[in-house]
Amino acid sequence: MSIILKEIEKLVTPIVEELNLELVDTEFVKEGRNWFLRIYVDTQQGGIDIEHCALVSERLSEMLDAEDPIEQNYFLEVSSPGAERPLKKESDYQRAIGQYIHVKTYEAVNGLKEFEGILTAYNEQGLEIDVRIKTRKIKVQLAKEKVAFARLAINFSA
Repeated sequence: MSIILKEIEKLVTPIVEELNLELVDTEFVKEGRNWFLRIYVDTQQGGIDIEHCALVSERLSEMLDAEDPIEQNYFLEVSSPGAERPLKKESDYQRAIGQYIHVKTYEAVNGLKEFEGILTAYNEQGLEIDVRIKTRKIKVQLAKEKVAFARLAINFSA
């Protein structure tokens, strides 16, 4: 994680905690000529409304006006992580057990680098997913260190 994002997280964490929200993710990205600081917030139960996003945005904007760790101009966006919420923390994975997820790995496992299926287990060693490959179901074990990215996914075949 970049120094900028660490500083932003220090600023936004007390705000989301005070509002009884969860900080899901932060990103600072360049798209075309513009830079975007994106803050993704949610509730423990899942689902957030526009008022929550506006409140976080207003309070964070005030703090950034006072001490902004970002030198260049950027747009601030505060939003929900959406239906395909990223899985980053231990608690994210624990809540996702029994749900349909998408995982990308750093290196091939059983000849594949992408998996979609039901997360059936998660522990210190890694995760287990029930994956359908054509007409058969298999259990795939993935070590934590091999997971590049994981998120909730929408199962269109269900």
